Amino acid sequence: MSEYGGPASYRAYASEDVVTGEGVAVELPVAGTMHRAGSGLVDLVVALALLVGVTWGVGYLVQNASDAVGTAVGLVGFVLVAVAFPAAVETVTRGRTLGKLVFGLRAVRDDGGPITSRHAITRALVGFVEIYSMLGVPALVTSAVNGRSKRLGDLAAGTYVVSTRARLQLPRPPQMPPPLAAWASAADVTALPSGLTVAIRQFLARAATLSPEARVPMAVQLLRETMTHVAPEPPPGYHPEYVLAAVVAERRRRDSARLARDQALRDRLVAPDPLP
Repeated sequence: MSEYGGPASYRAYASEDVVTGEGVAVELPVAGTMHRAGSGLVDLVVALALLVGVTWGVGYLVQNASDAVGTAVGLVGFVLVAVAFPAAVETVTRGRTLGKLVFGLRAVRDDGGPITSRHAITRALVGFVEIYSMLGVPALVTSAVNGRSKRLGDLAAGTYVVSTRARLQLPRPPQMPPPLAAWASAADVTALPSGLTVAIRQFLARAATLSPEARVPMAVQLLRETMTHVAPEPPPGYHPEYVLAAVVAERRRRDSARLARDQALRDRLVAPDPLP
């Protein structure tokens, strides 16, 4: 806890963002409950069609076997259709099923990365209970009350479903406060950790929507973390948010200049041969 009683680390503030290489938080658009329900309905129709085919095939194969053998083989077939098939499809397609493809959805990890077989299997196992055994009621209720529209399988696997057709929103880069431009340009500003850069950019973009009780402690905490990477101290009397904006804007300016120099050097080194 900080001295103001607020969060002790910026990492919690930025934990639900996907970080790009430039320290920009991309807030993936969460798929709504209705889209997820439609996607699930398509997948359910596919599963029922497969189940009919499996039932017919099992009946043909065990027509001369005992009832116990037929029941066991049928149960195995049902588990394969309800659990193994969706888990395999989501693993191979990295988070998609036919229903998700139709509705433009994809399952991703909580950090925004692609799911693995472990995530897909967990989602499928819990889905067997909440969708097939309980007619999907727990999935609908949980999705409706969860901030990321997660069903129980998502909560267990650490995943959520995003819309791949929605437009992503990037926070606007902070602008340099003119009174601090001279100090920032002369200061020694080392590269900030990506998580800290994300937290500052997200905080500055949302600061106007925060209550003073949350806004001031967060600004102070972020500034305290930031000043471990900056020297000398800024001129006294400036609001922490002004200093944060100046540091991030200056760091961005220097990185942009460095990238431009690197690109110019590459262009010179790989310049095409002059025409004869």
